Amino acid sequence: MSRTRTAHAGVDLAWGQRARTGVAVVSAQGALMVSGSVVTDAEIAGFLRPYAAELATVAVDAPLIVTNPTGQRPCEREIGAVFGRYGAGAYPANTSNPHFNPPRSATLADRLGWSIDPAHMGRPGAPVCLEVYPHPAMVGLFGLPYTIPYKAKRGRDLASLKAAYEVLLNAMDRHFPELDLRSSERWAVLRANAAGAQRKVELERIEDEIDAIVCAHLAWLWSNRPGALRVYGDVASGYIVAPPPPPHPPVRRPRDVTPRT
Repeated sequence: MSRTRTAHAGVDLAWGQRARTGVAVVSAQGALMVSGSVVTDAEIAGFLRPYAAELATVAVDAPLIVTNPTGQRPCEREIGAVFGRYGAGAYPANTSNPHFNPPRSATLADRLGWSIDPAHMGRPGAPVCLEVYPHPAMVGLFGLPYTIPYKAKRGRDLASLKAAYEVLLNAMDRHFPELDLRSSERWAVLRANAAGAQRKVELERIEDEIDAIVCAHLAWLWSNRPGALRVYGDVASGYIVAPPPPPHPPVRRPRDVTPRT
């Protein structure tokens, strides 16, 4: 199959099969083709089925390889050492948490025939599945001094969240030109939903899909821009694919003040 037919997918995977999972697919050129939200593994497989023969890389925001019984994985410590100062440390995954014993992402990869070894260069129909994490990716690729506070955490009001979403979506438009977001009807809907949200839950409904689009772009970068991303950790103990250490210094923001980008 020719190179021009390859595609790349991003999955913002919920830990269990009752919460929302975002899914997105980009073309060989990196343009957003489709995105949406699903719940179960069967729905993820169904969403990706029309593109299965073309997928070369899948980037999943969820622990993929977890072998440690307690504490953090080595890759999480590495990510924390590099990106923790920017507010982008990783949540600890270990096998004492039933969500990671086994990890849902590993089960999904096995079901769909994806390789979980980052050294494997995927090809159409036999993709490599990578663990990624959007927050460090945004810090590195957007040049952020600190993470964008778009997650609906306690204490963040609707106005501050909408301001954070505007920063995030504008940054994606500007820094990810390959996605060609301005030509996407779905992206226009997501932007309208973010701007017009009247309740925080309306922003939560689009959060996973937007993160999945970021993941899909990371999948595309892994295949097309050697050096843009690197592996923290290893396939034996677990790994996370993220940008190299940022050259710019961190600037801790006042609580829940949205950074400019």
